[in-house]
Amino acid sequence: MQGILGKKLGMTQIFADDGQAHPVTVIQAGPCLVVQRKTADKDGYEAVQLGLVEERPARRVTKPQIGHFDKAGVAPMRRLVEFDVDSADESKAGDQVKVDIFSVDEFVDVVGTSKGKGFQGVIKRHGFGGGKATHGSMFHRAPGSIGQASDPSRVFPGTKLPGQTGNVRITKKNLRVVKIDAEKNLLFIKGAVPGPKNGYVAVKRAKRG
Repeated sequence: MQGILGKKLGMTQIFADDGQAHPVTVIQAGPCLVVQRKTADKDGYEAVQLGLVEERPARRVTKPQIGHFDKAGVAPMRRLVEFDVDSADESKAGDQVKVDIFSVDEFVDVVGTSKGKGFQGVIKRHGFGGGKATHGSMFHRAPGSIGQASDPSRVFPGTKLPGQTGNVRITKKNLRVVKIDAEKNLLFIKGAVPGPKNGYVAVKRAKRG
């Protein structure tokens, strides 16, 4: 199994044997259940669909979704994520996946959705410096010139402008697993991961690193 689905609980710090404090993110990783095993013969690719088991049951489940979960023999779940596997993987619907698939000092990639910050200006969105704050200045937080006059008479695509900030899919790569609590299904990963508290994240084995 290449990954697991979880929820970000927040950040804390852990002291190493040499006394150094390491900032870590605590993730409630699993337990997850295999909802569907996709194969190249039937679906065109090899993958495993996992669902996160939570205390709160899923609401507003449609009839097609009920049939999908009933076929796997599991209760409806709020969140489903697919992970790539090879053809030799023998996972089947109903199998349980826990945090012990990882080991301490292993490197992982964490995928999540960043915090949405709404419509923001160029200073907050792109880090522009802004104009002088002196008396009489008419240029403080504006973006400044964004194009030319008669030639080319347009704004080039990709120009940094105000707009929607955050709420995008982000992958943090090569984060080290510092500690694992198998009894409580907790995964302690060094550094920050994208998303707010109680946000869903997918933890995968690092592809490079």
